[in-house]
Amino acid sequence: MEFVGDEDRFAALEAGVAAATGIERVAPGLAVADAVDPERVRGLAYTRRALDLLGRTDADPRSARAVVEAASIGREGTVAVRARALRDSPAVSTSEVERECGSALVVRGFDVDLDDPDHTLRVLFADDTCLVGWVVAESVRDFSARRPTDRPFFQPGSMAPMDARAYANLAGAGPGTRLVDPMCGTGGVLIEAGLVGSDVVGNDAQAKMVRGARENLAHYLDGAGSPAAPATLGPSPGGFDVIRGDATALALRDDAADGVVFDAPYGRQSKIARHSLDDLVGDALAEAARVAPRGVLVADRSWRDAAVDAGWRVTDSFRRRVHRSLVRHVHVLDRA
Repeated sequence: MEFVGDEDRFAALEAGVAAATGIERVAPGLAVADAVDPERVRGLAYTRRALDLLGRTDADPRSARAVVEAASIGREGTVAVRARALRDSPAVSTSEVERECGSALVVRGFDVDLDDPDHTLRVLFADDTCLVGWVVAESVRDFSARRPTDRPFFQPGSMAPMDARAYANLAGAGPGTRLVDPMCGTGGVLIEAGLVGSDVVGNDAQAKMVRGARENLAHYLDGAGSPAAPATLGPSPGGFDVIRGDATALALRDDAADGVVFDAPYGRQSKIARHSLDDLVGDALAEAARVAPRGVLVADRSWRDAAVDAGWRVTDSFRRRVHRSLVRHVHVLDRA
């Protein structure tokens, strides 16, 4: 598995929840897994590709070629070889790697087609490790088509779609699931959860946000004029609803959802005037534990103690820098 960005633990957890089992990180930007669901890989945010691994070797062109020469191929048709050195890997000539591995494949009867090959062989270098494998799945990198400023309804402070997708995946988004966002704002997390197949329910205290989130969800999940092409992710987009209400008293029955994900207020006055920020987030966490067994809380500070007090077990946590003045604290939660 070839990760995006430089937070491998975060990428591995997202992939492990949504698309793979038995993930082991082996080098910066690289991991191996026992099994991968190619269709689910298409909806990952922080995994770029999944490969059918031919072999792992030292980080030099001749060792990579030796893997290709010794491997059991089991494929026919045209091929292309793409080599890449990840992050701060030692200098390696990717063009030499592509020539060496390509010539080894030609010797074994393949024709090279760099424009539209039947199969693509990736040769990936990180530190002193080289992984060689056939591409079996790639994530759909269309996040720029859903920039917050390009949505029908926009408000400052909206989360980037790539991060919203990752948090939705961590909360268990996918076909046959229901995801709830009790502080949905403009609906960014719900859009991304819907595009990977979840039915989604949004809640917000402000009528303006409820109307705007409905407009955004209709645009992307109903497909009316949508540039997002949700069908490219495999499943049909999920259904959606947005209601106006208090995040501490949701109009949902117990265990109404498979997952809850929300972005807590960032040190600003809550729009629900009778709540202090501490009470709002603490009570919202307790309410989230009532409606779903899994959750993700994103905030500008740690709410670990409040989550535990509300009936959650914090299984993972991350500090993710957005810009100089904002670090997001991500809490991955299971009901205790």
